[in-house]
Amino acid sequence: MADQRDDNRYHALRRDKVDEYIAYHSDISRQLTAERTSLESKLIPVSAYIIVSCIEALLRYPEMMNTIDAALPAEEIGRRARRPGCRVNTVHLWSIANLPLVGRKVLELVDPAKAHDVSALATIADFWERAAVGFRGDGTRQASDTNYVKPYESTIVDALLVGVHEVDDQQRVAIKKLNATLISYLFLLYFDTRVGTGDSGPYELPDGRIMLVRDYYQLSSSDFPWSTVAAGVPYQNLTAAFVLDGVTIDRITDFGTSNTTPEDYLDHVVGFALFTAHPVTGTLTRVGLHEIDAIVGEVRTAQSAHYRNIAKMTRDEKIQAGAYVYFSFLRPFAVEAGVHDQLDWTVPRDIDPVLYEMVAAMEGDNSGVGDDGPYYAPLP
Repeated sequence: MADQRDDNRYHALRRDKVDEYIAYHSDISRQLTAERTSLESKLIPVSAYIIVSCIEALLRYPEMMNTIDAALPAEEIGRRARRPGCRVNTVHLWSIANLPLVGRKVLELVDPAKAHDVSALATIADFWERAAVGFRGDGTRQASDTNYVKPYESTIVDALLVGVHEVDDQQRVAIKKLNATLISYLFLLYFDTRVGTGDSGPYELPDGRIMLVRDYYQLSSSDFPWSTVAAGVPYQNLTAAFVLDGVTIDRITDFGTSNTTPEDYLDHVVGFALFTAHPVTGTLTRVGLHEIDAIVGEVRTAQSAHYRNIAKMTRDEKIQAGAYVYFSFLRPFAVEAGVHDQLDWTVPRDIDPVLYEMVAAMEGDNSGVGDDGPYYAPLP
């Protein structure tokens, strides 16, 4: 009898955790989704691949998270990730918590038992929360709790500042060109997904100005099979430090993007530094501004080749590639734990074939978010 009471209490606690997890993300994700500028693409079936990856995440993340957590606790992964160049960041943390919840919205219609699996959802919620708190380092869980993202401690901020030089008008133009090129390139490399960059800040400086830090991830060849086109890109990652004067960073979202006043913050860059970070230690190596033209040239070459390759893909190939991008948002956590090669990243894999065919035929319409009920339905 005592064992039964303990089991009931344990189940109730896990259910309470899942209820809190769903409610917490529901309001935040409704707002973020409503703010997005576009979802569907003429080139890539974005909506279809997102839903495929989200269903796979709900079905497979719990077991994968258990494997990762056993190798290195989630909270330690989050703590170690507070370094430049590491893809365990704000948007990946948001993603591993929310992709399964989006997948649940679909599975509720066809397989309620899996959609409402308390044990699976509790595993996801617990892993995400411990990793998020470890990454944030201030007791909060997301950017939406505070409107800022400040993972980098003073030693890293100081190292970035050492490399900063004042910029003139001509250099400012080159900096804007570099930033625009990298963002456009990474958007396509990640199959029309804005997760190849991540902002952090604001870092207040002693003279009253502020610094915005932007990381650009996986610029060169990586686990993305299609990234062979980027073999000539000289850096795997870049970290840019923008010193801004007369700018307020009003908010950094859980998508890793900055909202500023005024909006044209790059016109107010008065200091700049560019680095590449060691993938394991995060040690920064300065990249000279004289390299910008060469970087831009190689990136544009890779982007053109990638675009041509995508245009040749079948719809299923595009869905599989995009679904891999989303599903593998968990991969950086596995990399930190040293178990990424022990896990199967194949996608699609577990989604029912009939359901896959239905989802693969979806066409997004960039419609807004409805107001009929919570964004994520609570447990029944």
